[in-house]
Amino acid sequence: MKRIAIVGSSGGNLFNLGGKDPHKLIGEIVAQSNSAGLEMGVVQFIAAAESMDIAKENTRAVLYGWDSAQNSLKNNFEGLLKDTNQASVALDAEIASQIRAGLIDGVITMSADPNHTNKQTIIAAAEKGIPLVGTGGTSMALISSKGVNVIATSGTTGTTNRTRAVSFIQSLCQYWGMKYYPVLGSSQSPDPSAAEKPWKKINLKGIMQSSLPGFIAMAIVLALSQIPALKGLSEVFDLLLKALPVVLAVIAAKQISDLDEVSIVAGVIAGTLSIQGGIIGGIIGGIGAGLLVHYFFLKCVQWRFPMTTVNIVAGGLAGLISGLIMYFLIAPFALQLGEFIKYIIDLAISFNPIVAGVIAGLLIWPAILGGVYHAAILPIVLLEMEKTGNSFLGAIDMVGLVMVSAGITLANIIAPRDKGEAAVATPGFLINMGFGTFVEAAYPFMFSNKMVFAGAIFVSGVGGGLVGVFNVRGTAYVPSFMGPFLSNNLIGFTTSMLVALTLSLLITLVANKTVKNKKQIEQNV
Repeated sequence: MKRIAIVGSSGGNLFNLGGKDPHKLIGEIVAQSNSAGLEMGVVQFIAAAESMDIAKENTRAVLYGWDSAQNSLKNNFEGLLKDTNQASVALDAEIASQIRAGLIDGVITMSADPNHTNKQTIIAAAEKGIPLVGTGGTSMALISSKGVNVIATSGTTGTTNRTRAVSFIQSLCQYWGMKYYPVLGSSQSPDPSAAEKPWKKINLKGIMQSSLPGFIAMAIVLALSQIPALKGLSEVFDLLLKALPVVLAVIAAKQISDLDEVSIVAGVIAGTLSIQGGIIGGIIGGIGAGLLVHYFFLKCVQWRFPMTTVNIVAGGLAGLISGLIMYFLIAPFALQLGEFIKYIIDLAISFNPIVAGVIAGLLIWPAILGGVYHAAILPIVLLEMEKTGNSFLGAIDMVGLVMVSAGITLANIIAPRDKGEAAVATPGFLINMGFGTFVEAAYPFMFSNKMVFAGAIFVSGVGGGLVGVFNVRGTAYVPSFMGPFLSNNLIGFTTSMLVALTLSLLITLVANKTVKNKKQIEQNV
């Protein structure tokens, strides 16, 4: 197994690009080296309290080393910068000794000081001819002039912790002829298939769920714009409506490539050029940008482009190519597809809104229990909200799921079957009422009592029918008291919510009373 050493400092420009958080900075390199099967041998990293561009001798600093047993950084010395530099000399000599002994196979430098604190390491690396990679324009120029075998060098501008780490390990593995699959997601365990086939990371459900806060923000602005004194917010609503494809594109791009700011920039560019395609266009544009970011980034690293150039190509060019394809070719079709889906929904509702509401209400509990809700219903809700800021199915969600769950949990607070159930039900009730989510709080009571389970589905159907009667458009995922104000029918939505809450409360109370009476009869017998 190849062993590597990391030397350097928090730097000047690097300080603002990850250097001020050594644990995260080094941790990313460790994650990538683990993926490649490399061993972290030794670390010498000086972290100053401010950028080295403005740091003075009395600036506070920490000298970090490497704890092999804990596989993490350790604090070797802490004090003034001048004292920390002096303390680092011994560690520098130790690293040089390990290099000369053949215990270190490669070196990574970041804003290193080849003339002072890292002098012995650089001299030893030059003597042994081991490969060295690093960033920091000034320091890398000095290191190269000392005859070191520099295989990849770059400035720091435009780089991130992850892109630097991937570049370092890719260059070293390419030099040694080793296979390397970058860890570009949140998981610290490499997945070769995902690295080679990034489209496997595409998750439409995840993209939709992550974008929900944007839709809720739009619904809040829409509700506020109905107040006469706040009519000017209607322009803000229109602006937010155009921004939704950008939000979705950024989420999609980051989901696939997950290269921090590089993915975000690509997503913003692609999303901006996909606005005419609506939210479907934003998703497609973001997915395209994410795939291209992944491809361009790895290719540029393999070609040993400077990291600043790699990030510009991966972030800028990937977003631009995907966005232009969307703008000129796909956006009109994506918009029409979204409009067609919304037309089908509106057609079904307008044919008989009461029947549509009852059917939706009866099916929404089986849908969420069967795992279909987030995959099928939530995307439809968001498509509806793109057009009007609220949704028929969003109102069904609030009435049929949130209020029913709140009623069931409230009943188990008032008159639980067992004393301990009140403590279980209370958090669920408060979260449902206070945040408009966590309908799963009702599961324990539904699964343990067939009457409660059947009652939940029945009441959801009744609530859905009322949503149809009042032709309500609303949303869930907001505090219950706010729900009616974000709808198109304040009285109708409030009535539907109260009826669903009350009916589910009463049915659960009866079910609990029945169970308790049955237990008493059995005890008496």
